[in-house]
Amino acid sequence: MKITSLLQEEKRATVLFMSLFYIVFFLYDIFYYNLFPLFPWTANVKPDGVWYLLNFIKHFIIICLIPITIYFFKKGDPGKVKYIVVITFLVTNLITDIYYYFGKADSYSSGNLVELVIIMFSPIFINKRFFYLVTSGLILKYLLVGVFIQDPVILFPVIILIILAGISYILLHRILRYVTVLKTSYDEQLAGMVKGVIATLELKDPYTRGHSERVAEYAMSLAKATGKVNDSELHSFYYACLLHDIGKVNIPDTILAKHGKLTEEEYEVIKTHPVVGAKAIEDVEGIGDNLAVVYHHHERWDGKGYPDGLVGEETPLVARITAVADAFDAMTSTRSYRPALPFEEAYTRIIDGKGSQFDPELVEVFKQVYPDWITISKQYLKDHTPKEGCKHENP
Repeated sequence: MKITSLLQEEKRATVLFMSLFYIVFFLYDIFYYNLFPLFPWTANVKPDGVWYLLNFIKHFIIICLIPITIYFFKKGDPGKVKYIVVITFLVTNLITDIYYYFGKADSYSSGNLVELVIIMFSPIFINKRFFYLVTSGLILKYLLVGVFIQDPVILFPVIILIILAGISYILLHRILRYVTVLKTSYDEQLAGMVKGVIATLELKDPYTRGHSERVAEYAMSLAKATGKVNDSELHSFYYACLLHDIGKVNIPDTILAKHGKLTEEEYEVIKTHPVVGAKAIEDVEGIGDNLAVVYHHHERWDGKGYPDGLVGEETPLVARITAVADAFDAMTSTRSYRPALPFEEAYTRIIDGKGSQFDPELVEVFKQVYPDWITISKQYLKDHTPKEGCKHENP
């Protein structure tokens, strides 16, 4: 499965943030603790051996964040890096600041340029939770230092931070507004495109009318119930489910609408639709990330499915979810070769397929959401049944 665009952007933002953080962190420390004391107007605070040890430990810890960052990048989870970096920096800085000034007569004159970088560049992640952590963390750090050293001058950097936080929040708010508008516009275009494709498929195969929508709703219900599909993935997952049978546009009408049993050759043609469908959507932004839904929704738990004959968890979770939803709706829908089965019988067949056709854990979750699927089916029928007043009457 391709790395999502959001993940790529998170990585880029994290690399930029980490680069600025380390450049400013080391340049500032070199200047502040080595060059700045040489000026005659600076405070005459003489660090002792313990302070130098604490500062060395702080730098060592900050450097150790680099391999941690690499680890989370390789793991595909760069979102945690910024939290780890900021929390580590705040804690280590709090300890060294308190030790540096505690019990000394000199007024507080620290603060760190890195803090300005953190708070001013926090909007690049377009994440309110991270922004709130940065703002509250920095202010809390200064308040704790003020409590220990009992110096009212600590209020000055707090005021500066509040002003900068206000500016950063305005930037973050405006970015979020633009992103929301763009996302809404993109979603509307994507929805229109998907509906158009589905309508085309239904014209070609009338027996699948409504199948895509119901499968998508069933699959969403099951995915949420598992608790294993992130909310950020559900949106893309839904559209991929709608297009899970898009490859059937390449199947001849004579095979799709055939009333009798398919020949072996015809069945082999049918089995090409997942591959064709996946190829059709692989470059579609917002759907291609869930390519497995289209490509693998006919795989079986026992390895007897197609196109790759995957066994068990070799089939991605999203495809295993779609397989259950697809089979249930196929059984409860009227097809060219048979009438629809009662819901109770379809339910029994899903249960009987536990461990052979379907993921055993998903079948257990299916039992829980089955009442919701009945509601989904009834609601779809209600929404798509012509009302009496809408019937066309001959003059």
